[in-house]
Amino acid sequence: MEQLLGNTPGTPGSLEWLAEAYAYPSDGPWLRANMVASLDGAARLDGLSDGLSSEADKRIFGVLRALCDVVLVGAETVRAEGYRPGRARAEFAERRRAAGQLPAPVIAVVTRSLDLDLSAPLFTSPLVPTVVITTEDAPSGKLARTAAAADVITAGTGSVDLPRAVAALTERGWHRQLSEGGPRLLGQLAADGLLDELCLSLAPLVTAGDSPRIVNGPQIADVRRMRLVSLIEEKGFLFTRYLRSTDPDRSPSDPART
Repeated sequence: MEQLLGNTPGTPGSLEWLAEAYAYPSDGPWLRANMVASLDGAARLDGLSDGLSSEADKRIFGVLRALCDVVLVGAETVRAEGYRPGRARAEFAERRRAAGQLPAPVIAVVTRSLDLDLSAPLFTSPLVPTVVITTEDAPSGKLARTAAAADVITAGTGSVDLPRAVAALTERGWHRQLSEGGPRLLGQLAADGLLDELCLSLAPLVTAGDSPRIVNGPQIADVRRMRLVSLIEEKGFLFTRYLRSTDPDRSPSDPART
């Protein structure tokens, strides 16, 4: 693993090195997204993101989870990818204790319909309670059943009000926020101006097909400009970090500040 852009001390590719390369800013809430795509923009292969992944991508995926307080994910992705609870990792236990974090990241599922399998391990055996974010006018029966299995946050009517939802997560002290998509949720986060950082893994594959882009939805009226601050390569896979161009001083691993 080689860092082509950026300046992270330590042994490239080690967990300690990756933790420093992807460290969150120390001030205020920060929402980053982690996605993988093919060279031609596909967010999935054979219906799943795993077909685009690699050993290095999975390593970074694990580190990003180990660093965050909460993982924000859409219900469609939870169903398709078979999401399980966040797990505690011994290698990051002391780092999380020192930062005042829970032993594992909270999984927060965004859903308007509450079409969830409440018998799945995500709800029956999490190390820390799973959160479900839904609307204030969600069906009362489904809402009651979900509240019995998870910690429920309601925000908005008709559709989830993501600014309010993210604010509710922040109010709980979960400042280090990570979204793993899917593309529709990421599209909404970007459109609402909530995305501070994008960690994008580029797989050296051309897939064609009708897979969605990593950000899927109506075109954003005010296009979000991002700037590249880190680029890592391993076996043809590129691992990029982009920050909002309006936040030049927030990232401790920004090469412009080292």
